[in-house]
Amino acid sequence: MPLLPINRRKFIGLAAGAGVAAVAADAVLFEPNRPQIVRQEIRLRRWPQHLDGFKIALLSDFHWDPDFSIHPIRASIPMVNAEQPDLVALTGDFATLPTFSNREKGAEGAEPCAKMLSEIRSKFGLWAVLGNHDMFTDPDRVASALRAVGIRLLSNESVPIETNGARFWLSGVEDVLGKTADLDKALHDVPSGEATVLMAHEPDYGDRVARHPVDLQLSGHSHGGQVRLPLLPPLYLPPLARKYVWGLYKIRDLTLYTNPGLGTITMPVRLNCPPEITMLTIRQG
Repeated sequence: MPLLPINRRKFIGLAAGAGVAAVAADAVLFEPNRPQIVRQEIRLRRWPQHLDGFKIALLSDFHWDPDFSIHPIRASIPMVNAEQPDLVALTGDFATLPTFSNREKGAEGAEPCAKMLSEIRSKFGLWAVLGNHDMFTDPDRVASALRAVGIRLLSNESVPIETNGARFWLSGVEDVLGKTADLDKALHDVPSGEATVLMAHEPDYGDRVARHPVDLQLSGHSHGGQVRLPLLPPLYLPPLARKYVWGLYKIRDLTLYTNPGLGTITMPVRLNCPPEITMLTIRQG
């Protein structure tokens, strides 16, 4: 049977349709499941010279579910371990607040998520803060799940990380949107003049943090916008993630890094915003 002729307009229409289908398939099937490592060198004026080159792996926004986010989380574990970080920072949203079912249902993913993340190895362990989804589901259950597998949870507190005769302070605040963050309490025991790294789920909290003696803030929450169309702003950004959306920022003396997360929310879709493992190398300077 002879092929029917296709005019130029129809050909362009078919090609455009195929292109849209390919982009949609990538956004749903591939990009959300392929975490990428982003390496960033950060220089901090107060960073101890004997800790020069200290490596922190930053991961965030896991939003555990057994059908979708499990895949980028699982894929990230050998990738992080191959980098041999000195410390791992997990900046919240292990659970997901359901749209239709009750809050307690959303916290059911905390245990399998924590168990999988506990396979990550680092010299100074895994440290976490809770995110808004953790706080608005069942924060006690999420916290218990993390602690049960050896992930240390920082709740408005600071701990010293010491090696090579030097130290810095790792701090963490409770969720800002949950209205339980207490930065003054978190920094209370930190001696004046010593380097401090703060874990805070919401990045826009950095405007307040910058008024305190904190050198580096690690955050998530934004998902990087999750769907980013060319020449357009992200389709949706949550409260307190609309200013410092993705990547490295400087707010006066504070350095801030916002991680776009591993999981997805509302729909399991990412476009021009792949899941990210951030590898931060901290140097004095």
